Amino acid sequence: MTIVKSLLLFVLAAVAEIGGAWLVWQGLREQRGLLWIAGGVLALGAYGFVAAFQPDPNFGRVLAAYGGVFVAGSLLWGMLMDGFKPDRWDLIGAAICLVGVLVIMYTPRG
Repeated sequence: MTIVKSLLLFVLAAVAEIGGAWLVWQGLREQRGLLWIAGGVLALGAYGFVAAFQPDPNFGRVLAAYGGVFVAGSLLWGMLMDGFKPDRWDLIGAAICLVGVLVIMYTPRG
């Protein structure tokens, strides 16, 4: 159950961080305005809180592993929200990052 909770927190963190960055991007680069930017700033702040709820007590480990979730999540977000079409190297790289998440967070330590 702890692994499921951790994975769900990673997904929620990715939505908050990637979504927040996307909202800021849209507000600035696509000239959608200050409300988009403000929503992005709030979402980015929420990301920090979500990450703090990870069951593992090691900040460095959690953030290092989250990096892999961020990479894969960013590609997925781009596909869903902007019509981005990743090539095979994008997908291979994201898969490597996700394997890294599993190794860093969930391998037995003794």
